[in-house]
Parts: sequence; C-alpha cells; structure tokens
Amino acid sequence: MSLNAQFPKQVPFLPGHVFSDPYKENHHKTQQFSNINGTVQEKTNFIHEEFDPNLLDSMKMGTPPNLTYGSRQPPENDYIPRIQPPWLKYDRAVLRFYSYFQESVVENPNENYRIRQVIIYYYLSDGTIHVTEPRIQNSGIPQGLFIKRQKIPKKLGKQDFYTWEDLQLCSNINFYDRVYRICDCDTFTREFYEYMGKPLSLPEQLPRDNFQAQKETKDLKINPPDTKEYKEYFEVKLGGGHPNGGLNKYLSNDRKVLSFDIIWDDSSIEGQLNYYTLNYYLADDTCEVKEVRKQNSGKDPYPLMLRRQKIPKQPILTHYPGMTLKKEEFYSPLDLICGNQVRIYGRDCFIYNCDDFTKEYYLRVLGIQQKPATLKQERGKKFYQPVPPYNGYGYEEDSLGSVYSLQPKPPKKDVRKNFTQDQFILRFESRLISEVREENSRRFIISFYCGDDTVQVYQTSERNSGIWGGKFQERSRQKNPLTNDYYTEKDFQLGAIVQFNVYKFQLMRADEFTVNYMKQKPDVFKEADIKQIIAKLRMFADNYPNFDSFLLDLMKKLDKQLKGQIEFEELATGLQELGFNLTLQEQYYLMREFDINGEWKLNMQSFWEGIGGKRS
Repeated sequence: MSLNAQFPKQVPFLPGHVFSDPYKENHHKTQQFSNINGTVQEKTNFIHEEFDPNLLDSMKMGTPPNLTYGSRQPPENDYIPRIQPPWLKYDRAVLRFYSYFQESVVENPNENYRIRQVIIYYYLSDGTIHVTEPRIQNSGIPQGLFIKRQKIPKKLGKQDFYTWEDLQLCSNINFYDRVYRICDCDTFTREFYEYMGKPLSLPEQLPRDNFQAQKETKDLKINPPDTKEYKEYFEVKLGGGHPNGGLNKYLSNDRKVLSFDIIWDDSSIEGQLNYYTLNYYLADDTCEVKEVRKQNSGKDPYPLMLRRQKIPKQPILTHYPGMTLKKEEFYSPLDLICGNQVRIYGRDCFIYNCDDFTKEYYLRVLGIQQKPATLKQERGKKFYQPVPPYNGYGYEEDSLGSVYSLQPKPPKKDVRKNFTQDQFILRFESRLISEVREENSRRFIISFYCGDDTVQVYQTSERNSGIWGGKFQERSRQKNPLTNDYYTEKDFQLGAIVQFNVYKFQLMRADEFTVNYMKQKPDVFKEADIKQIIAKLRMFADNYPNFDSFLLDLMKKLDKQLKGQIEFEELATGLQELGFNLTLQEQYYLMREFDINGEWKLNMQSFWEGIGGKRS
C-alpha cells in the first residue's frame, strides 16, 4: 500500500499535500510494445476491454448477429477517419521555397544595396509560415530566424491569410511590408504542386550584389604574369628541357604568308579610300598591315598602319593589358575571306582580293575558293602643274631643277656619249628661208656636235655682197619647235628644214665626213642606206605589168637624150614626172652611189644594173 493511500481523503490533492512513497522500491514501467520474430506486438494483459456478452454468445453459436443481436449502427468516424484532417494528412509535410529580398545600404562607397537570401517554409498541416536566413560566418549581420512560425495575413488587420496556392516561383510576395522574390524550391515542393494540378514555372538565378563580386575577386588567387617564365627557368636550370609548344607549327609554316588586299573607306571630313596590304603569318598567327603608297597622294609616308601582332576581333582596352583576366578572340584564316570585313581597332576594312599563293592555300587546305570582289573604278586624278617659261640663264635643265625640287641637283650628263661621240662633228651647207627675197640667198655652215647635241651656225659671205660673215649663233642646244624636244643627229637630213629660234634653215649639202658618217649608221639615217633606197624605188614597179616595163619607162624618163649620164637636176625632174617621191637625201645618195667618174653625174648603165636590170 502506497504512502499516499494512507492519508485521509479529506486532504486536497494539491501540490505540497502529496508526498512520494519512501518505501517504494520498484519504479519500472510496464512495456507494452515488443518485436517478436520481426513482428510488432502489443501486450494486452494490463488493458481491460469491455465486451458485450450477447455478441460473444452469437459468435460462439455461429448465428448471424443481425438475427440474434440486431443491426449495428454505422459509426460516424472510425479510428482511421475517411476524411483526414490537414493535421493528420499533411503531418510533417513542409513546402520549402528559396527567395531573397533587397536591403538598402547607406554610407558605403562599395555598395548601395545588398541581396539577402532567405528560405520560406510553409507547413501544410496548419497553414503557418516561418522565414529563416541561412547564417554566413563573419557576415556581421544578425541572421537566423527572420519571421516566427505563424499565419501571415495578406493585408494587415484582415483575416485573409496566405495559402500554398499564393506561393509561386518567379513572383513577389509581401510579408509585413517587406517584398520577397521567390526564385526556386526543393523537389518535394515541385512534386506537391504537380500532384495538386498546379505545376510551378522554371526557376530563376539568384542575383549577385557588389559585395559578393568584390569578395570573390578578393579571394581569387591570381598568379603573377611571369610565373610561367620562372617555372621554365628553374626547369631548364635543373636539367630539364625547354618547352616549346609552337615549334612544330613554326617549322611547318615558316615563311608562309597569306597576303590580302584590303580597303578602308575613311568617312571623316578629310577622309578618302585608303588601300592596304594585310599579311597573315601562318607560323605564329600574327598580322601586319602595310599601306599601299601612291605618288602625289599628299599623305605622310607611313609604311605600316599596324605592326606585326595578333589582331583581336573585339580588343580589350585597359590601362594594364598584362593584368586583364578577359580572353580575347583573334582573327584566323577562316575569318579572312574575300568579300568579308575585318575590324582593325575600330577601322572596318573590306577584303577585295588576295595573291595566288593565298588562293591555292585556301583551296588546298581549307577547301574554300577565294573569289575577288569587284570595286568601283576610281577616276584618275589629273594634276596639272604649269612649268614656268625658260628665263634664259644657263641651260633649261638647270632652271627645271628648281621647279621639280626644293633642293635642285645639277642635271646628269651622258658622260659615255661625251667620250665616244665628242670627235664627230656633222657639217652642212644650208640656206636661210625667209619672206624677204634678198635674204634667201644667204648661205650658212651648220655644225652639229654629236658629243653633246649642240649646234653652232656660221655665215659665209662673198666679196662685195654687203653681207658680214662670221659666227651667226653660239654653240648651244636647240629645241625643235614641232616636237618641243632637243635636236638630235637623226633630225639633220639633207633637204630637211631646221629652225633655231626664229630662223629657218634648209640643209642643202654635207661634207664628205658627214656623208660617210651617215652612211655608216643606216639604223639612224635610214635615208642614207642605199639598199633601202633601191628597195623603195623598186616598190613603184607594182604599178607596171612587169618589172622590165618599169625599168624601160624609168630609163626613158630619166635619160631623155640617151647620153648615158644625167645631171642631178635631170634625176630629180625625171623622178618627179614618174611620181616617185624620193627625198633630197635619197636622191643625193643615189647620185653618189652611181657616180663612177666623180663628175657628179649618174651613170645609167650602173643604175640599170643596180636596181636589178640585166647586163647587156
């Protein structure tokens, strides 16, 4: 018997009036559940269950209970209810959402807002919500439980609370005037919504604030730019090999260069079309851009627009190029196709052609056929710079040197011609051609110096003629007014008319040296070559039935009196009657060739045989 049972019943059962039994020794509790042979069993020895003796008798006799006992009333709700309440159906079922809210930061130069990540828990059993923020070590911000578990109203002062249907991904939700952005959820939450027939949308990424980016950059370990060089140095110092990753490419593509013709249309106020040559070196994938220079372009001579280097597609401009963490993409041969544009540090250049080696390389290696693009033909710019007239001082070449250059150089002389042709002087007897009748009888000696192409004129005089003889013109170079070029030795032919300043002279005769000199140079003095003269004379035979009739008619017209010899005037008159237009020099050399006795008479027999007649 316990100690409490010995107390009188009148003592109230209140704290302080009940005492523990000091004589009690067995304090164990009876175990009702046990696991026997893998089966959970319950001990019912200490459980008293009331039973109906009538029902027990009917079960023993095998009689239906509805005949002996009567019909049983259907229970309103069994031990396991047919309609489970939420606290039973969703026991320990929690929806979890990942969200964030934006918190403003003041008086901080590094950031003006901060992203704080939170987790929203929704308990399906009673519709309560609690919000917690994961703790971040050394954050300096109070974190942990943000909103205690409770039902959160949609609006303050009203009994309309949030349900699981109000929580959707990629949406904003307001808890006590603080807006949360729901980004993602766990797998159970997504399956629950799909089971309920309201699937969730795709999740979105959590944004990053400046503090997180700064922290990642601060903790990022950047190796010094020369770390690789140090490692290679120590490896070679310890006896290792020097690594060279691009050696094979260099050996296989050394001195192989792809050359492209590009054009840049400078659209600025003073811009124009600029032509360049882009060379791509296959050995190390570097490029250089050379300017195509044109004469009188007015631009400074800069040979290179871009030195040899790799050309990035989008260059990264920074004050410390060696410390940038961004990776640049450079141009490769696949980008350099005729008709495409290449951007060279802000200049859009158009590729319109390439050389033969480049076309062969693209067709053989890359399987691409380079087709040149057609450009609009530019109109050539014509610049006219008038040359000032000759001032009369020195030679004309000296004056032109001051026109063509700011620092004139003395004109170059043909020294070789001076040494080889200086001893040759061609002298001609000539007459003056003038509108005054009396002056046509004046005779002159014109000397042409082959060494320097100068001309000197002397005037001859007869006794009591009233004409002074002597030097008529100083030795100097003279220009041909018809061609505006200086006179050369081929311009001095017998019968030709030369003009020095305002005076015109007709060359009548030449001395023996001049005649022999012209005869020895048939390539220059073609009218002094007897073979060409005879061939020209025989061409007139085409107007006759045969060659013999041509010869007979020629002899009859020349030697009308059948003397066997004719004078020079008779030769000129006969050729004029026949219509054979031979020059004075050609007639002169015919006369000299067939003058046998030296009497300045043409021998008809020799002339007959010379032009192809048969000997009698």
